Amino acid sequence: MTAKIILIRHGKTVGNLRGAYIGRTDEPLCPEGRTVLLARKEASTYPATDRIFTSPLIRCRETALLLYGTEGEVREGLREMDFGAFEGKNYGELNGNPDYQRWIDAEGMISFPDGEDPVDFRRRSAEAFRELCKELADGERAAVICHGGTIMAILDAFSSPHEDFYHWQTSCGCGYRFDFDVTAEIAENIRPIPEF
Repeated sequence: MTAKIILIRHGKTVGNLRGAYIGRTDEPLCPEGRTVLLARKEASTYPATDRIFTSPLIRCRETALLLYGTEGEVREGLREMDFGAFEGKNYGELNGNPDYQRWIDAEGMISFPDGEDPVDFRRRSAEAFRELCKELADGERAAVICHGGTIMAILDAFSSPHEDFYHWQTSCGCGYRFDFDVTAEIAENIRPIPEF
C-alpha cells in the first residue's frame, strides 16, 4: 500500500526571523510568514490532498488553515523538539555558553539542558508519522504540516535511498513530497517543494 505524502514546514514566526530555537514556544505566524505562504499558494506550490495532519502548535495549524482551509487533524507526536534552556535564543545569544558548545561539539546528539533528548525526539516523530500513515488508504494523498526538525526526523527514519537527519533541512513554507510504502515503511521518489 502506497500513500502520497507532502511534508510542509510551517510558515515563518518572529522567532524564525530572529534565527532562534523555537520548539515548545507556541508562537503564531508573523505577517511575513503569512504573506509568503499565500504567495506560494497562489503559485500552486501546494498540491491538493485528501487529508491534512498537523502538529498541535499554532504556527502549524495556522499554516494548514491558510493553505488548505482547515486546521487539520492534530497529532501530538508531530511537535517540534523541546530546546530546553536554549528555547527562544539564537546563536548570538548562546555563543560562549559552555552547554551550547558541548551540544554543538556533539553534533546535536546530546540532550538540551532541561530539554528533550534528540534520540527520543527522532523516535517520537517517526512513530507519529508511522501511525498516521496506517490510517491512509492506498493512493490517498496527505499533507503533514509540522516543523523543520520533525521533517528531518521523519526522512532520516524512512528515506530511500537513506540520507541522514541534517540532509533534510528545509526553509519555512517548504518541504518534501514522496511516495510512502506503508507496509515496507519506505519513503521513495523524494522531491523538494515548492518544485512541482
